[in-house]
Amino acid sequence: MLMVPSFDQFMQAVANAISLGSMYALIAIGYTMVYGILRLINFAHGDMLMVAMYFAFYCVTLFMMPWYIALALAIIGTTLLGIGVEKIAYKPLRSAPRISLLISAIGMSYLLENLAVVIFGGIPKNFPAVSLFQDTVVIGTVVVQRLTFIVPIVTAALVIILLRVINHTKLGMSMRAASVDYPTSRMMGINVDRVISFTFAIGSALAAVGALFWMFKYNKMDPYVGMLPGLKCFIASVLGGIGNVTGAVLGGVILAFIEIMVVLFFPSLSGFKDSFAFIVLILVLLFKPNGLLGEIGGADKA
Repeated sequence: MLMVPSFDQFMQAVANAISLGSMYALIAIGYTMVYGILRLINFAHGDMLMVAMYFAFYCVTLFMMPWYIALALAIIGTTLLGIGVEKIAYKPLRSAPRISLLISAIGMSYLLENLAVVIFGGIPKNFPAVSLFQDTVVIGTVVVQRLTFIVPIVTAALVIILLRVINHTKLGMSMRAASVDYPTSRMMGINVDRVISFTFAIGSALAAVGALFWMFKYNKMDPYVGMLPGLKCFIASVLGGIGNVTGAVLGGVILAFIEIMVVLFFPSLSGFKDSFAFIVLILVLLFKPNGLLGEIGGADKA
């Protein structure tokens, strides 16, 4: 049943959608960059979120580190893990059929999740509160968490830096060349292995940042915490145009607005919120299979 929200409720929903969309965007970029070069859907990418959260959690609770040092170490650790996953699970299969890479990605995802169950246990954990992110700000009659403003600002800054690297550096030129034809790029003298490792490093680092924001927003982690956000961010990258960094950002924001606005206007559908992303995926594949901005092959030309 349709419910017309008040202006305050609508503005609250807009702020939440921008914040959630920014988190989706950070995670979706990893999917789109890896696909742009390897034509691989890295299904283990969602589990990088889980790893980043546990890194930060144990740095604070076990080693008594300040939260900001814990977050930095979590990003570094997740980045190194992403590079390691590429070296172990994907590099030996580069010349193998695509289905072999896909099976390896799925297997790596299950391996990380089950290792987390064994090492960390299945009981959900909560990160200690950090006032910088979780204090509220009152704007008129709208009350929002400070995190709601921090997430889009950080996301915008990181995306601008990433696009600068892709479009205006020698390494970015190598990434764009590899995304078009990496066997030929190798023959032209480009160190494709280095480019691919760098791509996984960037994707894992951005996923870690998104994961830490997610942890502060929802304050819950378990070995399967990255599964659903990972799938949604994959859908966001398909929606925007997989292989297109700007498309991943656009897809993440649009998907977040769809989820939040449908629930705002149709509260009775709130129990089906997680299914909206999969409905979007079906519609995109039926009517716009290349996504809204189309595939550019891992780099933006604009």
